[in-house]
Amino acid sequence: MFTRRLLTRLSRLNIRPATTAGYHSTCHSSLPTVTTASESFSQNNGPLNKRLFSSQIETESSLDTATYERLCSETLDGLCDYFEELTENATDLIGTDVAYGDGVLTVNLGKSHGTYVINRQTPNKQIWLSSPTSGPKRFDFVGTPKAGKWIYRHTGQSLHQLLQLEIPTIVKSQTVDFMRLPHCS
Repeated sequence: MFTRRLLTRLSRLNIRPATTAGYHSTCHSSLPTVTTASESFSQNNGPLNKRLFSSQIETESSLDTATYERLCSETLDGLCDYFEELTENATDLIGTDVAYGDGVLTVNLGKSHGTYVINRQTPNKQIWLSSPTSGPKRFDFVGTPKAGKWIYRHTGQSLHQLLQLEIPTIVKSQTVDFMRLPHCS
């Protein structure tokens, strides 16, 4: 492994390593040919094939900014109203609080259940969720503005489906139905 890295570095500098009796010829033949980034770019007539992280891929959304803002506001407003209704009627939850402002919805379900934070991420055209149960997730809008939903691309699960799985285990005194809210179809 060290030899391969050393040979790679030396080849980038166009320096030939010294060889000892037959060692270089037998080891060098098993090593892959090393090309620099500029050589690879010119050979492929384009950028290098590289791994893109999900945050880089997801920034290319088909939604224009105005449509994203509208869909995001409708979704967060609907969630805020529903969480307020749930927490006001929950007899089994103590110390709950729902706050919404500047595109950030914070739902505190008490010390024993934790806090959900749902916010817009305008540069990526996503909604981000921080759940005390399942952790952080990034949701992209998939579908048309009239019949679409916010999807977590790693699992295919929607924002509303995830909340529908987690919140009924916390709010046990009432029926929970996130699937009736905007942009969950």
